[in-house]
Amino acid sequence: MELWFTERQTQDMAITCKVIKTHHVEKSEFQEISLLETKQFGRMLVLDHAIQTTIEDEFIYHEMITHVPLFTHPDPKKVAVIGGGDGGAIREALKHPGIEKAYLVEIDGRVVEVSREYLPEISCALDDERAEVLIEDGIKFIKEHKDEFDVIMVDSTDPVGPAVGLFTGDFYRNIFEALKEDGLFVAQTESPFYNKLLISQVFSEISSVFPITKLYLYSVPTYPSGLWSFTMGSKKYDPLKVPRDRIQKLDTRYYNDQIHYACFSLPEFVKKIIGQE
Repeated sequence: MELWFTERQTQDMAITCKVIKTHHVEKSEFQEISLLETKQFGRMLVLDHAIQTTIEDEFIYHEMITHVPLFTHPDPKKVAVIGGGDGGAIREALKHPGIEKAYLVEIDGRVVEVSREYLPEISCALDDERAEVLIEDGIKFIKEHKDEFDVIMVDSTDPVGPAVGLFTGDFYRNIFEALKEDGLFVAQTESPFYNKLLISQVFSEISSVFPITKLYLYSVPTYPSGLWSFTMGSKKYDPLKVPRDRIQKLDTRYYNDQIHYACFSLPEFVKKIIGQE
């Protein structure tokens, strides 16, 4: 008998994957956590029936949420990842030798524990001496830390449940205050095919807080439509004005110096979404 996992990515579209084995299923305090072995994408982390990451394509998301902002800032030392309990963003951030401290702030400790057990390739840097894992509400954490961080990465789930507050103007204003005078942040902002209104609203909110706001794109096969976005808010540094010699070659599979600039070249329909057509 064949078993298949299906994520209904919209009311009218779904992605389905053949499942070889179910490694783990539980209901945590915040959500249902599943860890599946799939034929096409290997081990897959699923939260509330939505694909979060897979062994096969995780490197794309995690490299793009970290290296774009960390090379935009000329000297990042202290960073925070809000969400991202799988640990992938921490792994990539700590490839930068100048990072002295990297906080992972995850509201659901069980996501971290399940990732440590079943996704060691992704969570492998959580035991690095520069990393500190905090199991608490990221919104509260940001409010309580002022003028502390060079870079903040908001590695959130979709804007439902506990992640809703990570897509608000109040949160972006608190991030502005948590950053140092030349700090910047990046947030994942969903699909330009299926989340046009959300992207438009978030871009507008971030633009009202940060003097430099940029949206960039990348492709992840298991995310709705395959085309996904991040939005950067920066107090001082423009990612398109980064000197090319600042972008050092790291152990990456997707990100490089050409991708750094090219990902900000937007299709006309995306420009229209953010009011830059």
